[in-house]
Amino acid sequence: MSDALINGLAGAGGGIIAQLITYPLQTVNTRQQTDRDPKKNNKSIGTFQQMCQVVKHEGWERLYGGLTPSLVGTATSQGVYYYFYQIFRNRAEAAALEKKMLGNGDGSVGMFSSLVVAALSGCVNVLLTNPIWLVVTRMQTHKKESKRTIPAPRLSDATEEKLLSTAEPLAYGTSHVIQEVYDESGVLGFWKGVLPTLVMVSNPSIQFMLYETLLAKLKKRSASNTVSALQIFLLGAIAKLGATVVTYPLLVVKARLQARQVKNGDKRHHYKGTRDAIFKMIRYEGFNGFYKGMGTKIVQSVLAAAVLFMVKEELVKQTRFLLGKNVPNTLKP
Repeated sequence: MSDALINGLAGAGGGIIAQLITYPLQTVNTRQQTDRDPKKNNKSIGTFQQMCQVVKHEGWERLYGGLTPSLVGTATSQGVYYYFYQIFRNRAEAAALEKKMLGNGDGSVGMFSSLVVAALSGCVNVLLTNPIWLVVTRMQTHKKESKRTIPAPRLSDATEEKLLSTAEPLAYGTSHVIQEVYDESGVLGFWKGVLPTLVMVSNPSIQFMLYETLLAKLKKRSASNTVSALQIFLLGAIAKLGATVVTYPLLVVKARLQARQVKNGDKRHHYKGTRDAIFKMIRYEGFNGFYKGMGTKIVQSVLAAAVLFMVKEELVKQTRFLLGKNVPNTLKP
């Protein structure tokens, strides 16, 4: 078994466990991102309160809406990313060794090459798995709907909300979403939001750039030109936070494009593409609209990343132990 395959399978396993633990946070975050009512900005509620409201009005199962395709997407996404990352990394290392033999370089993979490897792996992952995440977004944002088909007298907002909250949800499984997306936009509809998602691949690059810049400034201020482990930890956290703040609006735009849109409804809530979504969000919601749910996302991302890396490394170690040897890097899958 190749090292690329081991890392791919381990990444899939770690991603599944992280997904199971943090999925309710993901559901709430997606709903926050796709909330298009600008009036709610001034009376927003916390993540935990919103989770309680979903449970109260829609049931526990709605916190796990779209879990099945999400697990498939997580396993596929993590597996694809780590598989191709290892392959591209192997090629980069082989190229570095060839340069060393020619008397150019020390044989190690440089910073730029590492960023290129991560970017290529991310792009392949996005292009292959975007349809899965579109289905997940639709299912996470699906809410209970009223069964009434006969026009009813105008009700108060409180009465209307109560009626909607007690109605049973319409059938909305994976097959329903797939058919809905295909009827709306055909095959290309499954790649809605792919452009901002591809740009999101730049997140690690921004994080690394911020980290290196802050580290260099900190070393200049240090008399011994060294930094402590705690300082490095804090720099990493600040860099991750900075990268998230810079790229988070792209996540919101992606979610808006992938969520269900009522074409005959309010034109402010219907987006024709990435550019149209950005302009309408700025016009009707202001820049605050691009950061809806960011606090929830930060908590979910940190927790998911910690679980993912811990489980992945343990799975890689145990797999190599069971195989009874260290598996060498190889270009073959």
